[in-house]
Amino acid sequence: MRHLVLLLAACLGVTIAAAEVPVPTVTGPITGPGNPFVASTTIDLASLGYSESEFFLEGTATGYTSAAPLEDDGKWTATAATSADFKTRILVRRPTDPARFNGTVVVEWLNVSGGLDAAPDWIFAHTLLMREGYAWVGVSAQKVGIDGGSSPIGLNLSLKALNPDRYGSLVHPGDTFSFDMFSQVAAAIRSGTPPPLGALLVERVIAVGESQSAYRLTTYVNAVHRIAAIYDGYLIHSRAGSSAGLSQAPEAEVPAPEIVFVRDDLTAPVITLQSETDIFLLGFLEARQNDSKRFRLWEVAGTAHGDLYQLIAGWNDEGPGALDTTYLAPVIAPIPGIIECDAAVNQGPHHYVVSAAISQLDRWIRFPKRAPRKAPRLKVDEDAFVLDKHGNVRGGIRTPQVDVPLATLSGLGQTGAAFCRLFGTTVPFDDATIASLYPSNRKYVAKVKRSGKAAVKRGFLLSTDYDAIVAAAEASGVGE
Repeated sequence: MRHLVLLLAACLGVTIAAAEVPVPTVTGPITGPGNPFVASTTIDLASLGYSESEFFLEGTATGYTSAAPLEDDGKWTATAATSADFKTRILVRRPTDPARFNGTVVVEWLNVSGGLDAAPDWIFAHTLLMREGYAWVGVSAQKVGIDGGSSPIGLNLSLKALNPDRYGSLVHPGDTFSFDMFSQVAAAIRSGTPPPLGALLVERVIAVGESQSAYRLTTYVNAVHRIAAIYDGYLIHSRAGSSAGLSQAPEAEVPAPEIVFVRDDLTAPVITLQSETDIFLLGFLEARQNDSKRFRLWEVAGTAHGDLYQLIAGWNDEGPGALDTTYLAPVIAPIPGIIECDAAVNQGPHHYVVSAAISQLDRWIRFPKRAPRKAPRLKVDEDAFVLDKHGNVRGGIRTPQVDVPLATLSGLGQTGAAFCRLFGTTVPFDDATIASLYPSNRKYVAKVKRSGKAAVKRGFLLSTDYDAIVAAAEASGVGE
């Protein structure tokens, strides 16, 4: 696929300064005392036809610099500046039966915002990944996840702190080298050697990352993709207005500007998916950009940066259609004693649209002429969202959760401890309002179906998830 990308670019008259990405040494599966952290899902993977393995990867990574300051258009030219040895780890979840594998590996840049390796996009999209036969790889790309550092929750949950016997040999030279480490993971996946994908025939490799990881993926797409050309597509999920610097201390710093756009001369498809929280709280509003031949921006109504599904419900959801959190009891303390908020966290449709984005991106890579539909932007008036009579935002990607609402769903307005401000709010309607809106369950379900079918037709909701939403509405008792 790498050579096909380069050939296609040449045919289009696009120059890519591509160099062969080194294949790191792969060791594993890793066994021994303890379990791989972030593998602590309560889902029984084996019963769903999946396995989980952990591998160590080691080699020499390149750190990049730029001769010119990084401009907001994202058209950055990176060059090799230094190198350092590394040894990191990856988690691999894949179908146990090679015949079930659909050819696509989703590689997640694990998120270290909490001072630990976390896999938010696995949680958001795992029902899609397992029912459709994707492989998933989680990458410990950053130093904090391995060695520790400042933590907003006041706990050292790094790999070495939690399990020094298992992870004591890991070496992270600093986040300047994380970009090339991430490239080398894809090189290992594509190498065809038995580990880490076994006998699976890899056809496509997609990079995904949420929040802090999206911050770094934006820089990767703008500066490193044209060097490596090793990923076939990107889901940049819930990013801020800026992005990571190309190089950080203790190396010579190469900072990014306050506002960063995804470059408009892309050679691989990119979907940027944003929640309501990201638009204002994370400063993305000024980084909005038009869709193009290889770029789509999806803004999703009724969503928060993190929500009830990501924090709690998704950890136990075995699918096949993802759980609709609309009817769950509101949650104020996602992690009692550690993360306690002042209002019920968002219970919106974020996870459904993440799954649709991965599915659409995969199809876009397979069939370049079948680009996803362009999505409307969330409606804003200067520094605020434009709201409907129920307090829900207008515009954006629509789902039954906001078109047939039982609550006001927002990505803003939350307060409390630690990350609470990222978790949005849910304010349920009172019984009288619900009764006036939905005089019978049949009429309620009919409205849910109408909205859901429109979202499926536009590619923003998958049919299996639509079925789960409808079944939940039928069993909800709303209107009875």
